[in-house]
Amino acid sequence: MTSSASAPAPLPITDVRPTPRSGAQAAGLIEAYLSVRGETERRAAPLSPEDQVIQSMPDASPAKWHRAHTTWFFEQFVLGEHCRGYTPYHPDYAFLFNSYYVSAGPRHTRGERGLITRPGAADVTAYRRHVDSAMVEFLGRADAATLAAVAPLVEVGLNHEQQHQELMLTDILHAFAQNPTAPAYDPSWRFPAPAGSGEDWISLPEGIHTVGHAGDGYHFDNERPAHRALVGPVRIARNLVTNAEWQAFMADGGYQTATLWLMDGFATAGRDGWQAPGHWYKVEGEWKIMTLGGLKSIDPNAPVCHVSYYEADAFARWSGKHLPTEMEWEVAARGNQLNDAFGIVWQWTRSAYSPYPGYRPVEGALGEYNGKFMVNQLVLRGSSLATPYGHSRVSYRNFFYPHHRWQFTGLRLADYA
Repeated sequence: MTSSASAPAPLPITDVRPTPRSGAQAAGLIEAYLSVRGETERRAAPLSPEDQVIQSMPDASPAKWHRAHTTWFFEQFVLGEHCRGYTPYHPDYAFLFNSYYVSAGPRHTRGERGLITRPGAADVTAYRRHVDSAMVEFLGRADAATLAAVAPLVEVGLNHEQQHQELMLTDILHAFAQNPTAPAYDPSWRFPAPAGSGEDWISLPEGIHTVGHAGDGYHFDNERPAHRALVGPVRIARNLVTNAEWQAFMADGGYQTATLWLMDGFATAGRDGWQAPGHWYKVEGEWKIMTLGGLKSIDPNAPVCHVSYYEADAFARWSGKHLPTEMEWEVAARGNQLNDAFGIVWQWTRSAYSPYPGYRPVEGALGEYNGKFMVNQLVLRGSSLATPYGHSRVSYRNFFYPHHRWQFTGLRLADYA
């Protein structure tokens, strides 16, 4: 690394305007770009510089890193490859803020991101402003052919940034949960009120259904191709599992009953001392949960969250039920039959994260985005309270390892009886 190199001064974004020849496509792209980039900064605004550097575990990343990494994405894949004469903002930043794109060059160790105190949060702000100015100017002056070439890359970059906006909240919540003073990210934050109408169960008769993304709307490559799948007969719970139901599982010795658990799950629960969902703490005999609004009493009617696949699977066995497959979930969700399918918690399915029939990753470095992770992970469907507006769809496939539980992850049940 060449740490002695200095960065250029940030360009004020207000000084850049699209030229008339950029047209409606450029104006729309710029508007979408600035909107998403602004949401990242809005989410970072409550955080102090000290908050932004902390990395509370290897799976999480500092908020400062999320802000810089999403900026590097546009610098690397749009400006660096399509904007003639563009010079990277700082020669060290590609090494520091690349994540897992081997094709894009070497990168800093993931688990040591919290050791990078410099560049500081203010330096990252300057970096973001510089790249934003360059992007707006580039898009505003691009001809139709260039816009056609880069628009899909910008769209990927914006959806990628929205993923990191969610991670910013889950990662800082995990960090704050390690603080004995239980600081609040937003003291006014409240858990969204769940819906609860309709019958308890949705019946799906046996049938062949089209699943996966079809049409021209935005999607990640792991959502395609759309294909036919046999689903049912099955019943799927209309509602998410609640904290009250989970407390009944706990009271019945659910965490101590080995016959309910997958072997790896029971070993993980024992090794890590799990007695309750993640971010639950016993305070003077009462269970409380660490939230974005600080430490709160458990709401028995709220959907349970911060549970791993191992815990979700054990709960389903205890209930005499199963977790749905991702295909069952999607068919039920397409029929608008699930309460709180979106915007509360991601929902574990029993489906392994694997490629759909006929899947092909995209060409180049962006082909590393999804395909190389299709092993040893489980699919979650829906979206969570931390998912940015407009980033949810019925074909979206989220994925995590079965022991992960720092995300807003919950479950609904399925019954094959």
